[in-house]
Amino acid sequence: MNAKPSVPIHTRPKAPSRLKHVLTTVIILLLLWGSAVQTESTLSELVAGLPNMLDLLREMFPPKWSYFSHITEAMLETIRMALVGTTLGAIGAIPVALLCASNLVKSRWVYYPVRFLLNLVRTIPDLLLAALFVAIFGLGPLPGIFALAVFSMGLIAKLTYEALETIDNGPLEAMTSVGANTLQRIAYGVIPQIQAHFASYVLYTFEINVRAAAILGLVGAGGIGHYYEVTLGFLEYDKTSVIIIFTLAIVLVIDYVSMKLREKLL
Repeated sequence: MNAKPSVPIHTRPKAPSRLKHVLTTVIILLLLWGSAVQTESTLSELVAGLPNMLDLLREMFPPKWSYFSHITEAMLETIRMALVGTTLGAIGAIPVALLCASNLVKSRWVYYPVRFLLNLVRTIPDLLLAALFVAIFGLGPLPGIFALAVFSMGLIAKLTYEALETIDNGPLEAMTSVGANTLQRIAYGVIPQIQAHFASYVLYTFEINVRAAAILGLVGAGGIGHYYEVTLGFLEYDKTSVIIIFTLAIVLVIDYVSMKLREKLL
């Protein structure tokens, strides 16, 4: 007598218990309360500051549109800084990403230290990098470009090496079996699989850098940020609102163009 085939029993996942939701809510509330106490932030301070916020908004409108002609060149300089900084960072990110990828570099004595250095670079905010480069090179757009280049290198290398570790190793193994060297494996086995992702990461970083470059002028690194500092320092909020609107328009245009390009690439 044949035994009946075993029928797989499909068990439905259990819904999270109410206790889990309650505990999660309590933990979040405790974290919020603890953070508010440690930062000495109270709701009464927020309410007391609302009239000042409304006064500030009233002083920002209507914007002083005649100021637009004064900031056009600075905005172009900001875009140029972002473009050059992103390009330099992307070039520097290529060897770093290759050294971080564990499927390309087999020795953990190589990729772990390089990843550590990469994480170290990524922990430094771009504003602090700009301040450091201003101390080295002086005022102007050059420190801003270097700050954006270092920031871009860290971000692009991180995203690229994570993508590198997901590529198909079949072509690499086939090329190794026929005697291809490392450069040939990278040129014909790695780059064709990663180039679209890499271009997408570069465009994404360029978007971020345009926003970042807009405030680097606060520490003397050139660009439109210098005008933010001047107008805010002299309490000329109607001019500041023009800069904000102009920056917003530029960022929206770049975001849209970049998004369309990334859609084509991926």
